[in-house]
Amino acid sequence: MAEGGAVRRVAAGGSTVYWAPGSHILWRYRENAGEQFHICRPVTVVRDDEELLAVWMAPGTECVKPVLADGTPVHGEPLESRYTKARTVQRGRWFGNGVLKLARPGEPWSVWLFWEPGWRFKNWYVNLEAPLARWEGGVDSEDHFLDISVHPDRSWHWLDEDEFAQAQQAGLMDTQLAAQVREAGHCAVEVIRAWGAPFSDGWQHWRPDPAWPVPSLPDDWDRTPAHVSS
Repeated sequence: MAEGGAVRRVAAGGSTVYWAPGSHILWRYRENAGEQFHICRPVTVVRDDEELLAVWMAPGTECVKPVLADGTPVHGEPLESRYTKARTVQRGRWFGNGVLKLARPGEPWSVWLFWEPGWRFKNWYVNLEAPLARWEGGVDSEDHFLDISVHPDRSWHWLDEDEFAQAQQAGLMDTQLAAQVREAGHCAVEVIRAWGAPFSDGWQHWRPDPAWPVPSLPDDWDRTPAHVSS
């Protein structure tokens, strides 16, 4: 997926390959308690180095998302049966405004920035997830249900605690992983309270290059990478 000539080997004496700004990669999530991918979003690299991966998901991007087997949107299903009914995946467009995603190597969450129309900043969104695994075409993770919303006035609150509890009941997350996710959430809250990176870094003022094309979704979006690194 990465465009030819758009990678660079940065780490001195190391093997980590970083994508140059403007590269197109895939940001994917595996299904919970499974091996298949059920979310895929083509994105444009904003920054990639040993400290941070920043990507832009443009409005209108064709993505893959999970739906129930009959095509019903997942969140249209009552919570009690949301994680037990058969599912499939569906292609669709990301409507509304774009999303800037920020992730630090090895960290069990990523931070997403949302804007209202006219680039009025809305909020940061802490998505608790498995640390990103890098491969030649992008990054892979597994979503952990629990999230945190952070507002411009630095206030914050937990999100999707009901889904987090239901996922455990449905067997998608065992007690040990759930405890690790909750601990990761508390660590993220400490960063928020201290107003550390990336909240203090001014990313809400960032804007995408208007010349960037919207990345396309490849037919083999769910391919298994030959090599994965954290």
